[in-house]
Amino acid sequence: MPFDQLGRREFISLLGGAAAWPARGQQGERGRRVGVLVAATADDPDAQGRIAALVEALGQLGWTDGRNVRIDVRWATTNADDLRRHAVELAALTPDVIVAATGTATVAPLLQATRTVPIVFAVVIDPVGAGFVASLARPGGNATGFTIFEYGLSGKWLELLKQVAPGTTRVAVLRDPSIASGIGQFAAIQAVAPSLGVELSPVDVRDAPEIERAVTAFARFSNAGLIVTPNALASRYRALIIKLAAQHRLPAVYAWRYFAADGGLISYGADLLDQYRRAAGYVDRILKGEKPADLPVQAPTKYELVINLKTAKGLGLDVPPTLLARADEVIE
Repeated sequence: MPFDQLGRREFISLLGGAAAWPARGQQGERGRRVGVLVAATADDPDAQGRIAALVEALGQLGWTDGRNVRIDVRWATTNADDLRRHAVELAALTPDVIVAATGTATVAPLLQATRTVPIVFAVVIDPVGAGFVASLARPGGNATGFTIFEYGLSGKWLELLKQVAPGTTRVAVLRDPSIASGIGQFAAIQAVAPSLGVELSPVDVRDAPEIERAVTAFARFSNAGLIVTPNALASRYRALIIKLAAQHRLPAVYAWRYFAADGGLISYGADLLDQYRRAAGYVDRILKGEKPADLPVQAPTKYELVINLKTAKGLGLDVPPTLLARADEVIE
């Protein structure tokens, strides 16, 4: 059945399924193999959409799952042990390339599992700082891919929060303390906080109970707001974070569109679907013989500002017309 006739769930369920895999494709061409490691559950609709964009883009480049390529997708949630286990399993399959589909959470265990299989990451914040590549221009090892922004962009989240909720004077920054980018993002936000008259508090994200305790405690302050930095744990617990922000009437800014689509106030960050389509281009180049060591890490080309007007009204906020005019999408 053609891709556009498949429901998303049915499409995803086909990937890595038990269907017989021919040793050779059409016209005697050797079948190639692509692994995909995802730090999300298989029923996460946003993660499904990103993987679908990757596979669709591969199809447009001539790589069709079940014909001349097999795509093995592993859904590993955000549990570190699960991620390591699935990374080892994928590496053992000796695929031609593995896509690290969910940032640092997937790249790190894959690089621990193999230093020979090519790895393409779609959304990593600081691949040099994390030790994934030697430099952006010449990665040098078996991994390359796409960053999602410079650290300086993190300050934009605080500026947006002050624009939409000018009275905000205290802001909690939710971050994953286990990844270097969480520290770097906080530092970048901290750099602009004094000029905006804001006091910052870091909130480490490890599990749901910790998030609930921390946000509830922080909400006791007046004129409080939230910034949720991009990481796999925040994405996993986004429903809880969005619920807590609404419950405690906290204006909040997020990095990804799907937070705003799910009820968050405002999001600003790279267009994720575009990132996955571009990652498919690197997979294509590696399948055709290029080496990740020679493919430069690329920055995003598309950013999107999304405002949930319904949530703003629920918080009693009047979004400035100038901000609405800049938005790529306004959710009524």
